Amino acid sequence: MPLVSMTGFAEGHGGRESARWRWEARSVNGRGLELRLRLPPGFEAIEPAARTLASSRFKRGNIQASLNYDPGMASHGLRVDAAALASAVKIAQQVAGETGLAPARVDGLLALKGVIVPDEGQLPDAEVQAARDTALLKTLAECFDHLAKARSIEGAKLAVVLGGQVGEIARLTDAAAKAAATQPAAIQSRLKAQLADLLAPGAVSAERLEQEIALLATKADIREELDRLGSHVSEARRLIAAGDAVGRRLDFLAQEFNREANTLCSKSADSELTRIGLDLKTAIDQFREQLQNVE
Repeated sequence: MPLVSMTGFAEGHGGRESARWRWEARSVNGRGLELRLRLPPGFEAIEPAARTLASSRFKRGNIQASLNYDPGMASHGLRVDAAALASAVKIAQQVAGETGLAPARVDGLLALKGVIVPDEGQLPDAEVQAARDTALLKTLAECFDHLAKARSIEGAKLAVVLGGQVGEIARLTDAAAKAAATQPAAIQSRLKAQLADLLAPGAVSAERLEQEIALLATKADIREELDRLGSHVSEARRLIAAGDAVGRRLDFLAQEFNREANTLCSKSADSELTRIGLDLKTAIDQFREQLQNVE
């Protein structure tokens, strides 16, 4: 299954008798699955089914689905709730008197939730409304299918980018292994030069010097870090190829990449190895940034 992105856009169009509608669905990255619905008054009953449609298709992402509904020749079936409007006007006047701010405008008051409500006397009967809601949900399902396809197309592009970044991490790991092979000799040369500057000739025996060099070389040994980096590279490639909802696991793997790179830099006794370690950290940061869009 291909890698899936959390970024995408889709729309769906439908109609029944004189009514026409359009769904728009937008998706961006998120820690979990969150669906935000924007529905006209009187359409709240379809929300539970809409959430079921989303959860059956997506595992992660912040999705916003908006319904634009035109009843056509039919009545809009809306009215002003006089009591709610009067209450809103009273509150607005009170706030204006206490703060000195300009009174609320009519359009602002009418936009308050509960002021404009469905006109119960003009609503369709239960059977007609059920048929309308069924048709709306069918269009929403098609819209979500288009969104899932858009996310898959974006995911395929993302897989190529991530594959290249993992390849760069692998290349730098190999370069670090080659640079690390020269560390014992560099440590020995530097330690001998320092001792020559600080001590008289023969002040430290050759045996003691070799012991100190061996101890420093052991502390600077990064073979375990290199082995783990290589293992993480293989796992990252496997997860990218496997696809599906692997974003969380890849993000955890990126943290492990970063931990090994930090240790490598802290153990480095060579400027070339330090440079490679810093380049490795940069590549890992770029990899982790792209992962934020993976489902």
